[in-house]
Amino acid sequence: MRKEHAPKVSRKKEDVDFEIAFYENILKETPNFIEALSAIGDLYTRAGLWQKGLDVDIKLSHLRPEDALVFYNLACSYALLNQTRAALGALTKAIDFGYDDFEHLKGDTDLDNLLKDEHFQQYIKQLEKKKKPTKHL
Repeated sequence: MRKEHAPKVSRKKEDVDFEIAFYENILKETPNFIEALSAIGDLYTRAGLWQKGLDVDIKLSHLRPEDALVFYNLACSYALLNQTRAALGALTKAIDFGYDDFEHLKGDTDLDNLLKDEHFQQYIKQLEKKKKPTKHL
C-alpha cells in the first residue's frame, strides 16, 4: 500500500470515483498542485488504475526530485505493473533520500514481487543493520 501521511479511510467505490473526479477537476486548473497529485495518485492506485497512478508518480518525481516518499510511491507503482527493475531503482532513490520505514516496506503488498527476491531481502537486511545504532562496550 502506498505510504502517505493521511490516515487510512475505508472508501466505497462511489466515493473513490467521486474523489477522483474532484481531483481531476482541480488538476485541470492547477496541474502541478502537489497535494492534489499525491491524493489522486493514491486514489488511482486504490482503484486499480495502476498506469494512471504511475503517470502521476512520475510527474511528482519531477516536481519533488528529492522526496523520499514520492520515490517510495513511485516504486510501488512500478512494482504493481511488474516493472521490477524500475521499482528497485525508485526504491533505492527513496532510501538514498532518507526513506527508512523498513517495517512498512517489508509488509507492503504493493512491493510483493520485489520482496520475494532473495537479493532484495539481503539488501534490506543490510540497510536495517546500518540504521540500528551499534552498541559500544
